[in-house]
Amino acid sequence: MIELEHIEKRFGDNHVLRDVSLQLAEGSVTALVGPSGGGKSTLLRCINLLEIPTSGSIRLGTEKIDFVPGKPVGWDAIQKLRRQTGMVFQNFQLFPHQTAIGNVMEGLITVLKWPADKARARAMELLEKVGMAHKADAWPATLSGGQQQRVAIARALAPSPRVLLCDEPTSALDPELAEEVVEVLSRLAREGTTMVMATHDLRLASRVADTVVFLDGGVVVEQGGPRGIFSTPQQERTKKFIASLSAPHSYDI
Repeated sequence: MIELEHIEKRFGDNHVLRDVSLQLAEGSVTALVGPSGGGKSTLLRCINLLEIPTSGSIRLGTEKIDFVPGKPVGWDAIQKLRRQTGMVFQNFQLFPHQTAIGNVMEGLITVLKWPADKARARAMELLEKVGMAHKADAWPATLSGGQQQRVAIARALAPSPRVLLCDEPTSALDPELAEEVVEVLSRLAREGTTMVMATHDLRLASRVADTVVFLDGGVVVEQGGPRGIFSTPQQERTKKFIASLSAPHSYDI
C-alpha cells in the first residue's frame, strides 16, 4: 500500500502540489494525467523522494516519513523508502558505457552487492521478460528508443521493487516504438506489478491503469477508472481537458 497524505510541494513561491492525498493498493496501476505543469511528474518524484515534499506524509509498505517545513529528512530514512521503488525515466538514461545486460546488472552489483553470476542471471531473466534478451550484449547507442526504454524497465525491476514508477515512459517515442513499451507495461500489469505512471499517453493509461488521477494546478480534480474518466468525467475541468485531446474516442477505453 502507498499512502500519500496532505502532500504539499513548493519551489520557492511556486506552489506545485496542494494537499494531495491518495491511497494506492498493492498490485494496482495508477495513471497520473493532466496538463503540463499540473504536478503529475512532481508527485511521482515525491513518491521516491527525488523531490522532498514540503509537508505531509508518505507511507510505502512499512516505511512512513512525515515532512515538516524546514526540517530535513535523514538520509537513512530516504534510502529505506527509495529502495522499495524502481524508476523509469522519460529519456531512458541508460549508462552509455554499459551494454544492455550491464545496465540491468549495475545496481545489483554496486548497490546490493550481488555476485556477478547471480546478477547476470537476474538481468537475463528480466531482459527476457521485456523482449530484449537477444540484445543483451548490445550498446545503448545501437538500440532504438523503444528498445532502450524496455532495457530501462528491466533495470528498474532488477531489485524487485515494491512499486515501479514511470515518468512519461512513452513520450519520447514515436507511436510504433511506444507500442512496444505499452505492451511490456501491460504485461507487467497483468502479472500484478504495482505501478504509478505520469503520462500524457491515453492509450497507455486506458490499457494499463486501474485508476486514473487527473491533476491540475497541483490539485487532484478527479479520480476513477479509465473508462469513467475518459468517457464520462464528472468535473468540468476534466471534461475540458479530455475534450482538448485529439480524437479521444480512438483509444481503447
